[in-house]
Amino acid sequence: MKKIIAFTLLIVFCLSGCSSVSKTDVGSDSASGSVQADVDFYNQADLTKLKGKKIGITIQTLDNAYWAGVMSALEEQLEQYGVDYTLQDCDQNSDTQIGQIENFITDQCDLILVNAINADAVEDVCAKARASGIKVMCWDDNMENTDVNWVLDNTYLGTEIGKLAGEFINTHYDTSNKAQVAVIGYNSISILEERAEGIKEGLEESASGKYSIVAEEDGLDPSGAQSSVEKILASNPECKVVVGIGSGAMIGANEAYMNHYDSDIPEDVGVITTDVTKRQLNALLSDEACRGIIGFEGSDVDTAKAVTAMFDLMLEDKVGGKVVYRAVSPITTDNGIAILDEMK
Repeated sequence: MKKIIAFTLLIVFCLSGCSSVSKTDVGSDSASGSVQADVDFYNQADLTKLKGKKIGITIQTLDNAYWAGVMSALEEQLEQYGVDYTLQDCDQNSDTQIGQIENFITDQCDLILVNAINADAVEDVCAKARASGIKVMCWDDNMENTDVNWVLDNTYLGTEIGKLAGEFINTHYDTSNKAQVAVIGYNSISILEERAEGIKEGLEESASGKYSIVAEEDGLDPSGAQSSVEKILASNPECKVVVGIGSGAMIGANEAYMNHYDSDIPEDVGVITTDVTKRQLNALLSDEACRGIIGFEGSDVDTAKAVTAMFDLMLEDKVGGKVVYRAVSPITTDNGIAILDEMK
């Protein structure tokens, strides 16, 4: 049952969509309480058991392309399996999010999904939910007062972005012709700072001696990233590679390069980030500056299916650990069309 819809399709960033190579062998680690998720893990779910279950979902914001696509796909999944759900946008306000979780407790939900704007701020109310017998799942943060945290290893994710960028650099540059690289990050959010540090580690691992980082700027949303890259190009016109922490960094950097080169992008210009939106995929498949994406489950439909499976696995106590690490793998022109076909 759909109770709340709040989608404003603005393209901005994503903090947290290809199946799937995990950072370690897939399976449960009883010592650390962690699970490496893959397709077989999600296939354990019996989604028919979700019929009639009451689930409350509170999301940081729905005013961005990634979350809008994934949540639209998730709604379709929940409706398909007869879930009684409430989906709410806290508009990036912790007090609002706390109130939403309080209402989910009052409504006696079976499970609450929290994409926390501030994980520390919602710890107490999530503890209250669990004390009431409600399962709590956090999307993105390793919270204490939850049953399951569905997360990315952000350092590892960053490393994979850096390594994919390194492959691009190795193709077009060498030690006598080094790539000038810009890193678009956002240090105000800890997981994105970890991601940016991982990017630099991945670059060094895969393309040591063939690049130099000439600038590091913030760029959370497309307009901010575009402004940052335009500023970089003004002082470093030969900066031809941008690595970044999310879809906003890719979309903004791509626009800056399209303007800089009057839409005729040289083959040695490349933008490599994470997340997956239609805009990114269309640019990737259209000879624009986007050259590769480190994605998650695949399309936003694939991510929605994984989340729906998580709901059943949690309610049936089949997860096998408190921390579930999402798998990541590259999206390139080789698999981009198939993923685009399933995007919302």
